[in-house]
Parts: sequence; C-alpha cells; structure tokens
Amino acid sequence: QVQLVESGGGSVQAGGSLRLSCAASGRTISTYTLGWFRQAPGKERDFVAASMWSFGEYYADSVNNRFTISRDNAKNTVYLQVNSLKPEDTALYYCAAKSSNVDLRFPGSWSYWGQGTQVTVSS
Repeated sequence: QVQLVESGGGSVQAGGSLRLSCAASGRTISTYTLGWFRQAPGKERDFVAASMWSFGEYYADSVNNRFTISRDNAKNTVYLQVNSLKPEDTALYYCAAKSSNVDLRFPGSWSYWGQGTQVTVSS
C-alpha cells in the first residue's frame, strides 16, 4: 500500500504560481510512476502530468510549458510547480501513483490516490 498526502494548494490571482507537494509513505516511490490529476466542480477528473521513474515526464497539452512535475526519491515526494495560473486551472488537484507506465491519462488505471489539495485562481 502507498499512502499519498498532498499540500501546497491555495488561492492566487491569475498569473501567479504555486508549488504542490505530495508526500508518499508505505513504500518507496523510486520505481513508481507518479502523477497529478485535477477535478473542477461538476467535471471529470483530468490528467495533468506524470513522472515515470525510467522514462521521464509527460504532460497534458493544456498545461505544457506552465506546469513542471518533479520528484525527490530520497524524500519520497513528488512536486507540481504550477506557473502562469489561469482561472480555468481552478480545481482540486490529486496526486496518484501506479507501478506501470501505461494508460497514464486514465484515472481508473492508477492504483493509489491522495485526498487532494484545492487550487483557486481568481481573475
């Protein structure tokens, strides 16, 4: 089992930045694929970014060049740096983990989830 706890969300104005963190426990994450999803009220949970332990990073087109995923295996933590925030980025951001590198965009393919951290962007 892997337990995930997100932090770092908040309320910012458009153009602002935040750094989201996700601390893992239960198992070392060094060989896991780690990802971030987001869900706005009334909408589906959408893929944002993934860090594959041996194949690098992968991003949704909507956040490419604005968001950066990184990981610190020594701290068992994955981060999401979110820059140039827009009101449409407002959502609950979830951290997730899985043991494979396939079907990254599909929430149902991920094994472990955190409780989420809220990001609110005002115009």
